[in-house]
Amino acid sequence: MNQILKNALLPAMLLAISSGTYAAGEHGGHHGSDSVGEPGKAENVSRTIDVTMMDNYYEPESISVKPGETIRFRVSNEGALVHEFNIGTAEMHEAHQEEMQMMVEHGVLKGDHIDREMMEMDMGNGHSMKHDDPNSVLMEPGETREIIWTFAEATDLEFACNVPGHYQAGMYGDIDFE
Repeated sequence: MNQILKNALLPAMLLAISSGTYAAGEHGGHHGSDSVGEPGKAENVSRTIDVTMMDNYYEPESISVKPGETIRFRVSNEGALVHEFNIGTAEMHEAHQEEMQMMVEHGVLKGDHIDREMMEMDMGNGHSMKHDDPNSVLMEPGETREIIWTFAEATDLEFACNVPGHYQAGMYGDIDFE
Protein backbone atom coordinates (compact mmCIF):
# COMPACT_ATOMS: atom_id res chain seq x y z
CA MET A 1 0.00 0.00 0.00
CA ASN A 2 1.57 3.32 -0.99
CA GLN A 3 1.94 6.27 1.37
CA ILE A 4 -0.63 8.42 -0.48
CA LEU A 5 -3.30 5.73 -0.03
CA LYS A 6 -2.34 5.27 3.62
CA ASN A 7 -2.64 9.03 4.24
CA ALA A 8 -6.02 9.08 2.49
CA LEU A 9 -7.31 6.29 4.77
CA LEU A 10 -6.35 8.03 8.03
CA PRO A 11 -9.33 10.46 8.07
CA ALA A 12 -11.72 7.55 7.36
CA MET A 13 -10.23 5.57 10.25
CA LEU A 14 -10.62 8.49 12.62
CA LEU A 15 -14.23 8.92 11.48
CA ALA A 16 -14.94 5.22 12.13
CA ILE A 17 -13.46 5.52 15.62
CA SER A 18 -15.47 8.62 16.49
CA SER A 19 -18.77 7.60 14.90
CA GLY A 20 -19.20 4.14 16.40
CA THR A 21 -19.96 2.43 13.08
CA TYR A 22 -19.62 -1.16 14.29
CA ALA A 23 -21.80 -3.37 16.46
CA ALA A 24 -20.98 -3.47 20.16
CA GLY A 25 -19.87 -6.64 21.84
CA GLU A 26 -18.54 -7.84 25.17
CA HIS A 27 -14.87 -7.50 26.01
CA GLY A 28 -13.21 -9.88 28.40
CA GLY A 29 -13.17 -13.23 26.59
CA HIS A 30 -10.04 -15.08 25.55
CA HIS A 31 -9.06 -14.16 22.00
CA GLY A 32 -6.94 -17.26 21.52
CA SER A 33 -7.76 -20.70 20.24
CA ASP A 34 -6.03 -24.05 20.57
CA SER A 35 -5.49 -24.18 16.79
CA VAL A 36 -3.81 -20.76 16.93
CA GLY A 37 -1.23 -21.77 19.53
CA GLU A 38 -0.47 -20.80 23.10
CA PRO A 39 1.63 -18.39 25.15
CA GLY A 40 5.28 -19.35 24.77
CA LYS A 41 8.13 -19.50 27.26
CA ALA A 42 11.17 -17.24 26.87
CA GLU A 43 13.56 -20.19 27.10
CA ASN A 44 11.91 -21.77 24.03
CA VAL A 45 12.16 -18.72 21.74
CA SER A 46 13.84 -19.68 18.46
CA ARG A 47 13.93 -16.14 17.06
CA THR A 48 12.70 -12.59 17.52
CA ILE A 49 10.63 -10.81 14.90
CA ASP A 50 10.44 -7.02 15.07
CA VAL A 51 7.04 -5.68 14.03
CA THR A 52 6.40 -1.98 13.47
CA MET A 53 2.85 -0.62 13.49
CA MET A 54 2.24 2.51 11.45
CA ASP A 55 -0.98 4.29 10.45
CA ASN A 56 -2.40 1.93 8.91
CA TYR A 57 -0.02 -0.91 8.08
CA TYR A 58 2.54 -3.26 9.56
CA GLU A 59 6.19 -3.79 8.70
CA PRO A 60 6.67 -6.61 7.81
CA GLU A 61 3.40 -7.25 5.98
CA SER A 62 3.64 -11.04 6.39
CA ILE A 63 5.46 -13.44 8.71
CA SER A 64 6.57 -17.05 8.18
CA VAL A 65 6.59 -19.52 11.07
CA LYS A 66 6.89 -23.27 11.60
CA PRO A 67 4.33 -25.39 13.47
CA GLY A 68 5.51 -25.69 17.07
CA GLU A 69 7.89 -22.72 16.76
CA THR A 70 8.10 -20.20 19.62
CA ILE A 71 8.56 -16.60 18.45
CA ARG A 72 9.24 -13.43 20.40
CA PHE A 73 7.39 -10.58 18.69
CA ARG A 74 8.86 -7.19 19.61
CA VAL A 75 6.08 -4.81 18.57
CA SER A 76 6.50 -1.03 18.28
CA ASN A 77 3.72 1.46 17.62
CA GLU A 78 5.27 4.20 15.50
CA GLY A 79 1.89 5.47 14.30
CA ALA A 80 -0.06 8.47 15.59
CA LEU A 81 -3.02 6.32 16.74
CA VAL A 82 -3.67 3.49 19.19
CA HIS A 83 -2.99 0.16 17.45
CA GLU A 84 -3.17 -3.52 18.25
CA PHE A 85 -1.09 -6.55 17.29
CA ASN A 86 -3.35 -9.58 17.61
CA ILE A 87 -2.64 -13.14 16.42
CA GLY A 88 -5.75 -15.03 15.30
CA THR A 89 -7.98 -16.31 12.54
CA ALA A 90 -10.11 -13.99 10.41
CA GLU A 91 -13.15 -15.14 12.41
CA MET A 92 -11.44 -14.34 15.72
CA HIS A 93 -10.54 -10.86 14.45
CA GLU A 94 -14.13 -10.23 13.34
CA ALA A 95 -15.45 -11.15 16.80
CA HIS A 96 -12.76 -9.10 18.53
CA GLN A 97 -13.59 -6.03 16.43
CA GLU A 98 -17.01 -5.95 18.07
CA GLU A 99 -15.36 -5.95 21.49
CA MET A 100 -12.98 -3.18 20.44
CA GLN A 101 -15.94 -1.10 19.24
CA MET A 102 -17.40 -1.39 22.74
CA MET A 103 -14.12 0.01 24.09
CA VAL A 104 -14.53 3.03 21.79
CA GLU A 105 -18.18 3.51 22.74
CA HIS A 106 -17.31 3.49 26.45
CA GLY A 107 -14.43 5.96 26.04
CA VAL A 108 -11.62 3.48 26.71
CA LEU A 109 -10.02 4.00 23.27
CA LYS A 110 -9.65 7.65 22.34
CA GLY A 111 -7.83 7.71 19.01
CA ASP A 112 -4.30 8.40 20.21
CA HIS A 113 -4.49 7.13 23.79
CA ILE A 114 -6.05 4.52 26.06
CA ASP A 115 -7.93 5.26 29.28
CA ARG A 116 -6.36 2.39 31.23
CA GLU A 117 -8.37 3.18 34.37
CA MET A 118 -11.61 2.67 32.45
CA MET A 119 -10.30 -0.68 31.17
CA GLU A 120 -10.61 -1.96 34.76
CA MET A 121 -14.26 -0.92 35.06
CA ASP A 122 -16.87 -3.67 35.45
CA MET A 123 -19.23 -3.47 32.51
CA GLY A 124 -22.10 -4.73 34.67
CA ASN A 125 -21.78 -8.30 33.47
CA GLY A 126 -18.77 -9.31 35.55
CA HIS A 127 -16.36 -8.51 32.69
CA SER A 128 -13.93 -5.66 32.35
CA MET A 129 -12.42 -4.21 29.19
CA LYS A 130 -8.94 -5.34 30.15
CA HIS A 131 -6.91 -6.11 27.10
CA ASP A 132 -4.67 -8.77 28.61
CA ASP A 133 -4.91 -11.76 26.30
CA PRO A 134 -1.53 -13.41 25.64
CA ASN A 135 -1.94 -13.30 21.84
CA SER A 136 -2.52 -9.54 21.72
CA VAL A 137 -1.04 -6.17 22.68
CA LEU A 138 -2.91 -2.86 22.53
CA MET A 139 -0.55 0.09 22.45
CA GLU A 140 -0.46 3.87 22.42
CA PRO A 141 1.85 5.69 20.00
CA GLY A 142 5.51 5.32 21.00
CA GLU A 143 5.07 2.11 23.00
CA THR A 144 7.02 -1.11 22.44
CA ARG A 145 5.88 -4.44 23.92
CA GLU A 146 6.51 -8.14 23.44
CA ILE A 147 4.47 -11.26 22.84
CA ILE A 148 6.02 -14.70 23.12
CA TRP A 149 3.88 -17.16 21.19
CA THR A 150 4.14 -20.86 20.31
CA PHE A 151 2.31 -21.69 17.10
CA ALA A 152 0.22 -24.85 16.77
CA GLU A 153 -0.45 -26.74 13.56
CA ALA A 154 -0.56 -24.94 10.24
CA THR A 155 -3.82 -23.02 9.91
CA ASP A 156 -5.03 -19.78 8.32
CA LEU A 157 -3.72 -17.09 10.69
CA GLU A 158 -3.37 -13.34 10.52
CA PHE A 159 -1.94 -10.64 12.70
CA ALA A 160 -4.24 -7.65 12.81
CA CYS A 161 -5.24 -4.39 14.41
CA ASN A 162 -8.87 -4.62 15.50
CA VAL A 163 -9.31 -0.99 16.53
CA PRO A 164 -12.51 0.01 14.69
CA GLY A 165 -11.82 0.74 11.03
CA HIS A 166 -8.17 -0.31 11.04
CA TYR A 167 -8.60 -3.91 9.83
CA GLN A 168 -11.03 -2.71 7.15
CA ALA A 169 -8.45 -0.15 6.01
CA GLY A 170 -5.89 -2.93 5.50
CA MET A 171 -4.09 -3.20 8.84
CA TYR A 172 -3.53 -6.95 8.85
CA GLY A 173 -0.95 -9.39 7.59
CA ASP A 174 -0.65 -13.09 6.90
CA ILE A 175 1.09 -15.63 9.07
CA ASP A 176 2.42 -18.25 6.66
CA PHE A 177 3.51 -21.71 7.77
CA GLU A 178 6.72 -23.08 6.31
